Amino acid sequence: MVHYGCAKTDSGGIECFVEFKESTSARLSVNRRKIGAMARFIELLATIGSFILMLVTLPFSLCFTFKVVQEYERAVVFRMGRLKGGAYGPGTFFVMPCVDNCVLVDMRTVSFDVPPQEILTKDSVTVSVDAVVYYRIKEPLNAVVKIANYSHSTRLLASSTLRTVLGTRSLAEILSERETISHTMQSSLDEATDPWGVKVERVEIKDVRLPVQLQRAMAAEAEAAREARAKVIAAEGEMRASRALKEASDVISESPAALQLRYLQTLNSISAEKNSTIIFPLPVDLLAPFLSLGQHQFRQPLPHTS
Repeated sequence: MVHYGCAKTDSGGIECFVEFKESTSARLSVNRRKIGAMARFIELLATIGSFILMLVTLPFSLCFTFKVVQEYERAVVFRMGRLKGGAYGPGTFFVMPCVDNCVLVDMRTVSFDVPPQEILTKDSVTVSVDAVVYYRIKEPLNAVVKIANYSHSTRLLASSTLRTVLGTRSLAEILSERETISHTMQSSLDEATDPWGVKVERVEIKDVRLPVQLQRAMAAEAEAAREARAKVIAAEGEMRASRALKEASDVISESPAALQLRYLQTLNSISAEKNSTIIFPLPVDLLAPFLSLGQHQFRQPLPHTS
């Protein structure tokens, strides 16, 4: 940093000066460059020593210098603590012994069970819910560099997300809208784990366990609802049957022969069951003349005797 200034001298004159000062940021940058150059020099020496050691111990060193990565794996290599390029694999690649550190990352889909969570729903009902989460690694570098243990972190995040999402739903919504809740959880988890290089593919609600008292209350409610529907259906059936009987009686009343045929058909159905007793219904119309005659005789005055 450069400073300009002027000052009076003892003789009365004016003296100008230019002062050069080194700022703190400049000193820090210089120190960083020195440390970086020293680190690169040490890394170069270590690499050369590792290469010489590999040449001396041939062919045994080939067992440690060549790495094989499967189709479903990726390798992240660190040289003296620094990340070396991108992810390696699948296939074979070369590493320096004692200098390079190789970390394998499985790219296949992994599933785990979320432990049962005691959740208080929106309508103040305590339920126990467990789920299954399916995820995979899409960025091996982020999964190794940006998170210490991506598997454990994803499990903890899934448990907290399950409690958060279900805490905003009522019991009826939890029981009837499982697919919607699963999609909501999957979106929340995928957004949170994206910086870690983890892709949450699917979330499924396995089981929702209710308290025993609540199960009994819901069973009694469902049974009462079914009984009410059964009574309504029976009443509707009786109403339709009475209407059909009324229409049938109107048709039979128009033809006396129809009533006789119906009477004979009833006798035929009774005799087919081999009953020892047969009841013959007597139409009231046959008794009407006798009833009217009896009433006429009862109304005549008795003869007077002297």
